[in-house]
Amino acid sequence: MKVAVLGCGAMGSIYAGLLSSSGHEVMAIDRNKAHIDAINAQGLRVFGASGDRTVSIQAYADLPDAEVDLLIVALKAAHVPAVAEATRLLNSDGVVLTIQNGLGSSETVADAFGPERVIVGVAQGFGASVPEPGHSHHNDMKAIRMGAYAGGDGARLNEVVGAFKDAGFDTESVDDIARIQWGKLICNAAYSGPCALTGMTVGEMLDDPVMSPVSRAAATEAWETAKGLGVAIDVDDPVAYVKEFAERMRAAKPSVLLDLEAGRRSEIGVINGAVDREAKKIGRAAPVNATITALVLSMEERMESQA
Repeated sequence: MKVAVLGCGAMGSIYAGLLSSSGHEVMAIDRNKAHIDAINAQGLRVFGASGDRTVSIQAYADLPDAEVDLLIVALKAAHVPAVAEATRLLNSDGVVLTIQNGLGSSETVADAFGPERVIVGVAQGFGASVPEPGHSHHNDMKAIRMGAYAGGDGARLNEVVGAFKDAGFDTESVDDIARIQWGKLICNAAYSGPCALTGMTVGEMLDDPVMSPVSRAAATEAWETAKGLGVAIDVDDPVAYVKEFAERMRAAKPSVLLDLEAGRRSEIGVINGAVDREAKKIGRAAPVNATITALVLSMEERMESQA
């Protein structure tokens, strides 16, 4: 397939690198010019849990004049609204795979491309980062689950799932993608905001006697909210669930912390903030997640005012 990765940052680079290694024609698109320049000059290096490889792919800071069979939207949630500009990249039979943290971004992508062309992906347990331009590292490589957004073409979904499997990802199609989204959100709620507030890695958060109870409470609120919404979540014990998640990637820094360290706005609003919003829809409260969200947003405001 001809593939474009829109938002070729930490996770997007892993998709680009492994898909290119398995024989697909891949192009990378990202606003980080240093990263793009490094990829064009010396190739894209992806290393960590999947091994160590460097691939030669074409990278662009702006949308290229091209058409692809598969557009992977790996943008941060704040940049997803800009995806409407990328509709011209998709050929008449192409599909969009959108993979973001949290809740809400897939609706924006479906509005731009049409719901029947959208596949929603959930990547679990990678712990990805960009240690330097042109390089992407990941601590683990747990799973990617994909499902049709609404009324999608099952054959195209299976084709995309097959391409990711062939590239080395643990990938499966699922009928209930909301169940998978909430499973990831429980883990993200436990570590994204709390680690951002403290600067801790996932493992340090798990072990810390002061903050670990806060982390567990955030996860439990997310789990209770999913249950209240009627999501068929297959998690019986949220505390044990997020502990097992953290043990696999103790050295990882969540993306919210990485964003703050880089002086960027984070995705806290679609992670811990999403738990609070979804809870309110069913007349419940999520005070731990609401407080975490407010504190991170306050940090971001101060960061911008001091810049």
